[in-house]
Amino acid sequence: MFDANQFFKDRFSSHMKEISRYLRYIFTGHLVIAMLFFVSALAYYYQQWLTNMPENFPAALVIGVVFGVIAAYSPARTLLKEADMVFLLPAETKMGPYFRNAFIYSFVIQLYLLALAAAALAPLYHAARTEIGGPAYSLILLLFVLFKIWNLAASWWVLKVRDANLRMLDFISRMVLNIAAFYFFVSGENLLAGFATLLLAAIFGYDYYLSRKNGGLAWDLLIEKDNARMRSFYRLANMFTDVPHLKNQVKKRHWLVALLLKRMPLQQDRTFAYLYRITTVRSSDYLGLYLRLLIIGGLAAFFVPNIWVKIIFCLLFLYLSGFQLTSLWQHHRTVVWLDLYPVKPEWRSAALLRWMLQLMLAQTFLFGLLFLFMQLFTGLLIVWAAGAAFSYWFVNGYVKKQLA
Repeated sequence: MFDANQFFKDRFSSHMKEISRYLRYIFTGHLVIAMLFFVSALAYYYQQWLTNMPENFPAALVIGVVFGVIAAYSPARTLLKEADMVFLLPAETKMGPYFRNAFIYSFVIQLYLLALAAAALAPLYHAARTEIGGPAYSLILLLFVLFKIWNLAASWWVLKVRDANLRMLDFISRMVLNIAAFYFFVSGENLLAGFATLLLAAIFGYDYYLSRKNGGLAWDLLIEKDNARMRSFYRLANMFTDVPHLKNQVKKRHWLVALLLKRMPLQQDRTFAYLYRITTVRSSDYLGLYLRLLIIGGLAAFFVPNIWVKIIFCLLFLYLSGFQLTSLWQHHRTVVWLDLYPVKPEWRSAALLRWMLQLMLAQTFLFGLLFLFMQLFTGLLIVWAAGAAFSYWFVNGYVKKQLA
C-alpha cells in the first residue's frame, strides 16, 4: 500500500544527503572568509550610517519593498523527479500528505530569508520609528510570517495554471500589493494597509478558485520548477567542487557573441579562445555571476565612505570574479571532441589564462571609472594599479598552478 508520508520521508532524506554533500565544500572554502569580511564591513558602515541617517530617508518604503518582495517570492518545493511523472501519476489522489509535508518544508527553508531581512532592517526601523510612528516591530514580523504563508499557498495554487503569462501577472500583482501593505502598515496607515490586504486576499481567493477549477496537478510544471531550483544550487556548488550531473542551460545571445568574436582571427591556435568566449557568454553560469559581482562590488564601493575600504571591496570582488571564472576549465570536461581537435594541449590553458586576465582587467577598468565618477582620483590610480597587478598575479600565479 502506498504511504505518502513515508515516501516524503525517503525523498526528503535523499534530498538532504545530496544537499549536505555539497554544503560541506561551500562552507569550508576560502570564498566564505571573503564574504564574511564583506558582510562584516557592510554591517559596520551600516551602523555608522544609521547614526547620521537623513531625516527624510524613506525608511518605510525600503522596509515595505524588502518585506514585500521576500513575502511574494515564495516558491513551492516538491522534491519531485522526472520519473515521478510516470510512476506516481496513478497515486495522485493519495499524494495529499506528501504535498502537505512539502509545503511545510518549503516554508521552513525560506525562513532564513525572513530572519536575515528582519535582522538587517530592525536597526533601520527603530532609528526611523520616531519619525514614521509605526507599530511595534514584533507586529510587523508577525504580519511578515503570515503573508509568507499566504503567498506560499498562492504560489502552490497557481502552479496548476499552465499559462506562464497568467502566472507572471499573478506574481507581479501579489508583489505590488505585498509591498503596499507593508509600506502602509509600517507607516502607521492602518486603513490603507487593510485595503491593500483585502485586495491581496482577493487575489489569493482567485488563485484558489483557479486551482480548484484546473483539478489535476501539472506534474511536468512542478518537476520543471524543482529542477530549475536544483540547477541553481548546483551552479553555486560548482564554484567549489565538481558537480558531474550539472545540466547547463545555453542561451544564444547573438549580438554579444558577435561583439566578442568580431575581430578574432580564424586561426587554429585561437580555437580555445573562441570556445571560452562563447562559453562565457552563452552559458547560464558565468556571465550572470560576473555581472552580478561587478554590480554588487560597485554598489559596495560607492556607498562605503572610507576610500581604503572602497579599494579593498573592489579587490575583493575582483578576486571573487576570478575565482568563479576558474571553473571554465572544467566546463567542457565531458565533451570528447576537445581531445580530437588537431590543436596543441598548451593552447587550451593559454587561451583560458588570457581570457580570464582580459575579463579581470575589464572589471578593474570599470571599478576605476566608478572612482572617476566619485572624483576620487587617488583611488582611481590605486584601483587601476593594484587591480592590474592582482589580476596578473592571480591568473599567472594561482590559476596557472591549478591548471598544471
